[in-house]
Amino acid sequence: MKSDMSMEQPGKLEDRLKSTHLSQTSDSPGSSCVSMKSDQSVDTSKTFKRHASTDLSTFRSNLMKKFDCLYEGTAKQGNPTLLNEIYTELYITESESGEINNEHEVRQIETQSRRTATEDIPIKCNDIFRPLPGQDKAIRTVLTKGVAGIGKTVSVQKFIVDWAEGKENQDIQLIFPLPFRELNLMKDKTLSLSDLLHKFFPEAKEISSEEYKVLFIFDGLDECRLSLDFQRNVKLCNISQSGVVDMLVTNLIVGNLLPSALIWITSRPAAADLVPSEFVHRVTEVRGFNDPQKEKYFRKRISDQSLADTIISHLKSSRSLYIMCHIPVFCWISATVLEKMLSRAESGEIPKTLTQMYTHFLIIQTNIKHEKDYEKKVKDEDMIVKLGKLAFEQLVKGNLIFYEEDLRECGIDETEASVYSGLCTQMFREEFGLFQGKVFCFVHLSIQEHLAALYAHHSFTKTRINVFDQTEQSVFKVVTRKKKKVLFVLHQRAVDEALQSKNGHLDLFLRFLLGLSLKFNQTLLRELLTQTGSCSHNKEQMVEYIKEEIRQNASPERSINLFHCLNELGDDSLMQEIQDYLTSKKIKQIKLSSSQWSALVYVLLTSEQKLDVFIIKKFIGDQNTADEVLQKLLPVVKESRSVQLSDCGVTEKGCAAVVTALRSNPSHLRELDLSLNNLGDSGLNLLFNGLKDPRCKLETLQLNHCGVTDEGCATLASALRSNTSSLRELNLARNKLQDTGVNLLSDGLKDTHCKLEKLRLSDCCVRDEGCAALASALRSNPSHLRELNLSGNELGDSGLNLLSDALKDTATLETLWLNDCGVTDEGCAALALALRSNPSHLRELNLSGNKLGASGMKLLSDLKDDSNYKLEMLLFR
Repeated sequence: MKSDMSMEQPGKLEDRLKSTHLSQTSDSPGSSCVSMKSDQSVDTSKTFKRHASTDLSTFRSNLMKKFDCLYEGTAKQGNPTLLNEIYTELYITESESGEINNEHEVRQIETQSRRTATEDIPIKCNDIFRPLPGQDKAIRTVLTKGVAGIGKTVSVQKFIVDWAEGKENQDIQLIFPLPFRELNLMKDKTLSLSDLLHKFFPEAKEISSEEYKVLFIFDGLDECRLSLDFQRNVKLCNISQSGVVDMLVTNLIVGNLLPSALIWITSRPAAADLVPSEFVHRVTEVRGFNDPQKEKYFRKRISDQSLADTIISHLKSSRSLYIMCHIPVFCWISATVLEKMLSRAESGEIPKTLTQMYTHFLIIQTNIKHEKDYEKKVKDEDMIVKLGKLAFEQLVKGNLIFYEEDLRECGIDETEASVYSGLCTQMFREEFGLFQGKVFCFVHLSIQEHLAALYAHHSFTKTRINVFDQTEQSVFKVVTRKKKKVLFVLHQRAVDEALQSKNGHLDLFLRFLLGLSLKFNQTLLRELLTQTGSCSHNKEQMVEYIKEEIRQNASPERSINLFHCLNELGDDSLMQEIQDYLTSKKIKQIKLSSSQWSALVYVLLTSEQKLDVFIIKKFIGDQNTADEVLQKLLPVVKESRSVQLSDCGVTEKGCAAVVTALRSNPSHLRELDLSLNNLGDSGLNLLFNGLKDPRCKLETLQLNHCGVTDEGCATLASALRSNTSSLRELNLARNKLQDTGVNLLSDGLKDTHCKLEKLRLSDCCVRDEGCAALASALRSNPSHLRELNLSGNELGDSGLNLLSDALKDTATLETLWLNDCGVTDEGCAALALALRSNPSHLRELNLSGNKLGASGMKLLSDLKDDSNYKLEMLLFR
């Protein structure tokens, strides 16, 4: 499977790329092809063309050999499976930006598993460079983000294999995969782009053709150890110019080098903003498997379909395990463990918690090692402890990949580490034939966290060393080595450290650490670590400590992981109490304590039901006000797509909580109903300013009878003018806006950034002046308004005349409600004249409750009955 390593006849690819650079000076910037013309005359070199075709075929064939097999969990040592035999389509969507999400990645997975996909348009892996329907933007650079193990690299692999087989994206002639973990090994080297490509793809030197469209794939931005400085790096415009590798990468991404080449970058969310957004044309997000895809994976992965059914059923019985199956790597871990345990040859309790699953996985992978033919130089448990030390030290530093020096610092010989195929993956690609350096990583972040917890547990029970005393990253500088040998000391410290973490990077580590203390897992550990030491442990003491932390923690969000910890310890008393209240519908009759509120958040967030609509009245009673519910259940509000808060006494305090949800990253809230609440100017200003936030994606806002005034209209208009405005539907009915307020609002409607399609202004005291302002807004270009409700306003014929004039000039309005507006036959005549104009698109018209005579009604009825006009629905009563 090695590539041709020949280094002879250098320079041909460089010539092609040089001519690319020269030819692009006369091409338009939007050209999608990279010209790579030879200096030789194509017309006089038919032999040259034949060689080019052969070399392109060889190039494709070599990429196919590198990527056609999927080594689940390992680079080489695992059992290879043809990618197309096991590949299950992933759920990929277009995302908003590369902003940092500081939540632990497992928390992000738990969030995504509950999301409804009604507002998302899935994108197939092979279509990431193709605009969605209705989009006309050119897409050169794509950033694909997703948590560790979610399938980013496999998506890249699938894209390459389908291209190499001639199935997809055949307009691309060359694909150059350049993973950051391998580019890191060249970070101090100075060379040109052509030299870099020659080193990675020796066979590409022989490629020559008239023009090529090229794709560069930079996989694993989060693993990058290059100094990517997009502002200060030297500008390189010629592929023969030399620079350090980070200069080559940044100049390719910016477009100074090969501006017509396509760029694909993958990254975990926390590193996505390393590439400035102005250089990215599309951001996509790999969300892993949805529920049907989870089942499809297991049915593909496990040949015995009866066994696959049993495994799926077991995973569904444990909410925490089934949520984690959102990650393809966890599906592989689960399949590896459960396929073995549920076979006839195995016995014992089937894993029901994450700790049990990962401990079984560790045992299986260690046993795989024993099946290999190698000279044993180190005891299993010594190697596991060393790997655990590496896992812990790199976890607290935030590192996912390691190099030989990192291993040596933990006393690990890299050749020995590579034998532990399921634990530490050797990522050295021999087919490149370039580097003696090697790259290591754990199969998944969660495996690193499990090993780190195992190391912490083992160090304390065997040597009384608290690992947190050994790291500079610890937020507590208390040495506990001389304290009594009680596991509570370690666990208490771990809880405190995890709660102090800003991004929750110790959350899953803490779950594993606590889970390892249970007798069941202790028994399993004896298969790995024969000398685990003895240590007194009082589980109930730890449970009470966690519950006390939940009671004292003001943030329910930070308490969520503590409930997961209670679950690992087998205590569900708080959750069960809340579940009983919900089942009996007594929840709003109870004065909940702080810990009960946190338990309610946890129960709602881990429920099997999708968090689509949050109805606050389910939780409001004599004991709980709307503002309190919003503040206490804020994590639930953040995860909801629709939040219904009408007529429940929300005040400024409640508005502040709602705005926090609107500004969350990512924000899921699309519909918000605050009707019939006395929000006050201060509350409304908070809300309207929240609409300006670029993270806000709210589309529908109901503010019927909320006391909106002129002051509020000014702030609201400013929000509509925001270049990130996403609002499509706005209900301001029964607010005393008057003409002044409508004038201010109309200024926002005129702005090119405003995308409002539905506006309800019924019973808002609008008169002629307000009609004139709205008419002006309807004439603006572009106006997106499709529906306008002005019912219950004293417009009269004069106001309708103003609106009718606007209808002659605009083609956008489709629905107009004018019931109870004091309109007579005179107004009907003006309206009929406007509707005969071209391009009026009005389809629905409501004039009920007006003083209309027979002549006025006939004028409009004739239009409705005439197929030459758009009017479909007409109401007079």
